[in-house]
Amino acid sequence: MTKKQTNPDQLITGILAGIEDVKGQNINILDLREIENTVCDYFIVCEGTSNTQVNAIVNSVQKRVSKDLKDKPWHIEGLDNSEWVLIDYVNVVVHVFQKHIREYYDIESLWGDAKTTVIETNY
Repeated sequence: MTKKQTNPDQLITGILAGIEDVKGQNINILDLREIENTVCDYFIVCEGTSNTQVNAIVNSVQKRVSKDLKDKPWHIEGLDNSEWVLIDYVNVVVHVFQKHIREYYDIESLWGDAKTTVIETNY
């Protein structure tokens, strides 16, 4: 059975709205489409200030995407400790970090060839 494909632009818009609803910070979109052998088309990377905020971001993203697009993640990992939670929507993968874990793994530099868009927030 295959998962239905939601329009990536609509999905990204919904994910960003979910992150911003609970004041997720330092949001970056990495466009991986021009890089060979990637597992998806986009990474969205953001951070929360605590386990509680990371969980709030994950829940907000899921609720927003479910409500607006009638879609749900194919897979979620990391909810047990909420330091790095990965939400997999197949073509778009969301990484929600706590700041120190994001700095340690520095996935943006691992994907340095990706076109990166920084999302400005007003909070």
